[in-house]
Amino acid sequence: MQGRINSIQSLGAVDGPGLRYVVFMQGCPLRCVYCHNPDTWLADGGEQIEADALVRKALRYRPYWKNGGGVTLSGGEPLYQAAFVEEVFAKLHENGVHTALDTSGVGKLSEAERVLRHTDLVLCDLKFLTKADYLKHCRADFAQVERFLQLTAMKNVPLWVRHVVVPGLTDSLEHLRLVKAKAESYPNFEKLEFLPFHKLCIEKYDRLGLTFPLRDTPAMNEAWLKQLIEKL
Repeated sequence: MQGRINSIQSLGAVDGPGLRYVVFMQGCPLRCVYCHNPDTWLADGGEQIEADALVRKALRYRPYWKNGGGVTLSGGEPLYQAAFVEEVFAKLHENGVHTALDTSGVGKLSEAERVLRHTDLVLCDLKFLTKADYLKHCRADFAQVERFLQLTAMKNVPLWVRHVVVPGLTDSLEHLRLVKAKAESYPNFEKLEFLPFHKLCIEKYDRLGLTFPLRDTPAMNEAWLKQLIEKL
């Protein structure tokens, strides 16, 4: 089984518990207005690699995973290559490695279900809360995301919900309250992460000749975000 990956972060500390070997998969059907990895969009980009080879590369870093770490597959959208992710996770489980799926929740449910059989943790980026906003800002179907989140609950896979806080778009206290309530409505929910919008990706857009839709939007003030979270 072969797949395409964009890049690897061998010692990541923000994509799941402990230190993680984070693989950014290639290919994504979404076009989120604040996407910071536009270089992962095209399905035929990146580097082709066999599942066995990727697992071998990851296992070299096993000594760093002593305190609850493991491997996270991110993107792009990992469910865009669901069969490859399923095989990688299955092989990691054979080696007793904790697996985390960092996803937007899009993809065929039948394929996602097979991936979840070998998934220890789902990190789901809940981008918006309405069908209209998902279509406008992500070109995605909110109902599809909700079905995926329901599937994680049915499979009892621990769930961390992430939400990017963008000034003027998703930064009102009432909106954050609704995100919190939505996340807590799932019985497998464990953690909510509010991520501040930043613009470090602009260089990538310029290099690729792409327009960054939120170029004129200020980065999220982290001190203000902290105050909002405290009010919650």
